[in-house]
Amino acid sequence: MDFADLIRVTQIGNVSLKRQFGEPVEGVICITGHHLIFSPFNQKKENELWLQHSFVDITDFRPGINSSKVYLKLKNFETLEFGIVSAEDAQNMLHSIEDLCNIGDITLRYPLFYRPPFQILEDGWEAFSLERELMQMTQLSDEWRLTRINEQFKVCPTYPTLLIVPMSIDDDVLLKAATFRQGNRFPVLSYLHPATRACLLRSAQPLCGQGGKRNRDDERLVNAVVSSGRKGYILDTRTPPVQKQHQTKGGGSEPKDHYAQWKYLQAFLERPSALHDALVSLVAAVNDTKDAKERWINRLESCQWLSRVQEALSAAALVAQCIDHESAPVLIHGQEGVDTTLLVSSLAQVLLSSDARKVNGFAALIEREWVQAGHPFRARHLKSAFARSEPGSEAPLFLLFLDCVWQMIRQFPCSFEFNEQLLILLFEHSYSSEFGTFLCDNEKERADYSIKSRTVSIWSYLLRPELLQELMNPIYEPNTNALWPSVAPQSMALWEGVFLRFQIDQSPKQAMWKEIGLIREQDVKLRSKVNLLRRQLLELQKEAVENGLLTPGESC
Repeated sequence: MDFADLIRVTQIGNVSLKRQFGEPVEGVICITGHHLIFSPFNQKKENELWLQHSFVDITDFRPGINSSKVYLKLKNFETLEFGIVSAEDAQNMLHSIEDLCNIGDITLRYPLFYRPPFQILEDGWEAFSLERELMQMTQLSDEWRLTRINEQFKVCPTYPTLLIVPMSIDDDVLLKAATFRQGNRFPVLSYLHPATRACLLRSAQPLCGQGGKRNRDDERLVNAVVSSGRKGYILDTRTPPVQKQHQTKGGGSEPKDHYAQWKYLQAFLERPSALHDALVSLVAAVNDTKDAKERWINRLESCQWLSRVQEALSAAALVAQCIDHESAPVLIHGQEGVDTTLLVSSLAQVLLSSDARKVNGFAALIEREWVQAGHPFRARHLKSAFARSEPGSEAPLFLLFLDCVWQMIRQFPCSFEFNEQLLILLFEHSYSSEFGTFLCDNEKERADYSIKSRTVSIWSYLLRPELLQELMNPIYEPNTNALWPSVAPQSMALWEGVFLRFQIDQSPKQAMWKEIGLIREQDVKLRSKVNLLRRQLLELQKEAVENGLLTPGESC
């Protein structure tokens, strides 16, 4: 397919662009295979708008007498309003963007054509090597080993090629156990607590069915991580009705009689489709500025997005408590093990591990627990809050994860090395990006399309020193303790920096944090100067004593 076949008009003159918090700007539109480019008249080139077509969620057209309006609703919840004199040009632009933003062929996506204008100091694809990350975990205990059973993805297409499993379990047992889990996602190690040595495992649901089928190899694998006389916890992220529904279709939960060393916990997280409904309702509410105050608050409550945030944090805190307080192993699963399972396991690690609250550790966590663990970014992010795709596979699980992390930052502002700008950048790039990190659904797909050799990793961009300094928290103080956030409903807050940034000007808040950063830098400089002066004073006192000008113990 040629991009030219989809572009009905390449250039439109005398166009006005209206964005939030600004006056309309006149300029020219150019449409290419990957971008809509708006060049304002009499302004510098850096003021141009380069909008990837894949960042457009839905389009709208409204004809007028003097000019027609084209509205582009973006996946980050912003709406762009273009005024175009010719109705024919407006419709041609609209149809071109609709076709270009819905291209499904990965080989035609922009990351495979992108060439970075900056020097890559470190290859982001290699910065967080899965083998290195997993080796660090196995060094904490000799009870775990690396397995390459999934080499060439021959066992599970949604798992990476390297996995950590109990030392006592050989690969033959793993092969048989895999057949008992949906998608062959057998239990693997996700996190090992450095102090308690309690482990966090994740998997897909067991294929028990209504007949309560069992698999002795799966039982052996799961029970291998529980010491004699101890108990572990299996956390099911599904609500009981959903769990029963899956059981009628051959899934379900582990038969208690055959997993006697395990206690069962329920997280009551809604299915992905319900989460997307909550996001759609939330964005519709915040964009409706005509609502009266009371009605707006009622709409905000009825969308239940904050309830989803509260439920996810509660589940993660429950897992963290089992691991940290009871030194007990935890196995998490939902249905497929690629959505709510990854959400809870990654949030629990942010609570437990201070490394996950640092920039590099957080990046490694996302790579390990989301990208390489098989979260289907392409399917879940086909559309955002303004539209639905034909398969209806959208679900903002990753945005929910980032929102939960923001809630933690809000409650523990000094415990995170990074600020919310990092979270916002990750949210936007996960939906549309020039980088290949979030382009596919799993590692097998990335290998099939040679994504790592043909695209740039987002970490090559975000971890550059000149950008990284803008993402750092100026009031960060290292905290090695576990975090225990309040999950009470009144402790949850709407993430203004994402959901209200196009309704409420964020520049005053950004200016405040910039000023705090400058004050902190000045404080560090002054403290260094004080320490230098103290050392100089001690040296002068010592010299004065040696010359008989002061007696020992006397200060000047």
